[in-house]
Formats: sequence, structure tokens, C-alpha cells
Amino acid sequence: MRVALFGQAAFGRDVLAALRDAGEQVVGVSAPLGSGEAPDPLAAAASEAGLPLLDTRSLRDPQPLAAFRAWEPELLVFAFVTEIVRPEVLAVPPHGAIQYHPSLLPRHRGRSAMNWAIASGETVTGLTIFWVDEGVDTGPILLQREVPIRPDDSVGSLYFRRLYPMGIEALAEAVGLVAAGAAARIPQQEALATYEPQMGRRHAAVDWSRPARPLYDHIRGCDPQPGARTLLGEEEIRLFDAALRPGPDRTPPGTVLASTDAGAVEVAVLGGVLTIGRAQRDGERKRPAAELLSAGVRLARAL
Repeated sequence: MRVALFGQAAFGRDVLAALRDAGEQVVGVSAPLGSGEAPDPLAAAASEAGLPLLDTRSLRDPQPLAAFRAWEPELLVFAFVTEIVRPEVLAVPPHGAIQYHPSLLPRHRGRSAMNWAIASGETVTGLTIFWVDEGVDTGPILLQREVPIRPDDSVGSLYFRRLYPMGIEALAEAVGLVAAGAAARIPQQEALATYEPQMGRRHAAVDWSRPARPLYDHIRGCDPQPGARTLLGEEEIRLFDAALRPGPDRTPPGTVLASTDAGAVEVAVLGGVLTIGRAQRDGERKRPAAELLSAGVRLARAL
């Protein structure tokens, strides 16, 4: 199968390696070709392998598009693509394009699928390999894999420990199914579809008046990006590495109760005690939360 790979970052690099290990013929790679000091990992791997390489943004122009057509790909594989790929690109390979998405579509369409699944308190999610159409994560499903969301998962742990390696394996499997003529095309059930915006700063403010569990889920769903936000006086602080245990409700929620030997802090919440492992000021590195938050201070909702 003649495959063109579109992607970026370590995930794209590792998908490239998996496809080549599976014996697929990768005929070219499209990745960001910025001018920064560190090249994109997928672009670097493609260059090292001697593969034709195009900047994904450049495919809007006639000459790079002609170069892409000259690759004569049979299938287009998307592995972490954030650029909009135009219909004339999707129309080139006769088998179309397939894409990885870290949710059980049609639930959690959009760029922050893992964030919203955790922040919503869900206990199960997964990944989908689907056929790309002109909608946002709307194409027919080729295959899916389910994984649990553990009570202590953050977006980082869910992705890197499970959905990242499973996604690489699933994309390689999906290409094999397409090559064998055995790939499914299961329409998504629109009645079950959800779509959320990209999790950003305005979604990350911690509301200390919420009950302990949904508040904790929200903080986990913002970790590591964009980072749950709270106010210490007039200063904005981001919170990471949270844990929750049941506790009394007598202390006003948002009050820092104590620090731990490990440098974390304990914060009163409605129905429990929230432990925050690390905290961060804007423009600074993450550090043990006790270095920024002292016992007795009261945290407030960020604007």
C-alpha cells in the first residue's frame, strides 16, 4: 500500500516507524517545516529516512500540491494533523484518508476530546480510526478501541500511557485492513454526537463552590494543558498533579489546610480534601505547590 503520512510531533514520528515496520510503502510525509531551532520530530525522521517531505500548509499552493500528486499515494494517513487539509488534497488517493482521534466517536468531537471526557467525570473512553470527510471528526468509523479512565488519570497519563501507544498500533492495523480490502465504514450515529471547543483558558477556572468530585475531575481534565486556574489574591496560579480523598466540610472551600513532606498542599473542598502536587505562576516553571501556596490562604475562582 502506497501511503502518504500527514502529521507532526513524536506521535507522527512513531506512526511513521510503525508503518514502515509493518512493511507499508510510505511514499512521502507532510509535516510542519517551521524555522525554529528544533525540527519537528516527524519531519526530522522523514528527512533521515530520505522520504519526500512537504510542509502541510504549503499544500494550498499549486506547486506543492503537484508534488504531492506525484507521490501517487493510494491512502492518506493522518497522525496528529492540526492544519485544515483541503478537499483537493483528500481527493488524490483513491482509498481516501484515515485519521486517529482520541475518543469513542461520535462522542467528544473536537481538539480537546480527552480533556472533556475526564472533566465530565466519564470512566470510559477510547480511540477511533475514522475515514476523513469534510466535517469535523464526522466520517465513518473504521475501528475503535475502548480504555478505562482511572480515578487518578490526568489527560497526560491517559494519553501517554494508553491512547498514544494504542493509537500507533491502531493506525498500523487500520492501514493493513485497507490494503486487504477489509476496512469497515460504519456511519457515526449523529444522535449520540457531542462536540466541545478546544479546552482553553476560559474553561480552566476552578470553581471552589463545586462538590469535591466534579471539581477534581475538572482539574484532572486541564492537566497538563491548559492547567486549571485559580486566584491567590490577585495573582493567577495553575494547579497540577491533583489527588482527592473524602473529608469534612467544616473549612471554607478553597482554603489551603497544610503542606506535605513531598511539597504538595492540601486544600479544603466540599466533601473532601484536594491535594495539589505542583503549581505554576504565569511565565514560570512548575514547582512544588507548597512553594507558592501557604496554609491558611484562601483560593478564589479566576476571572
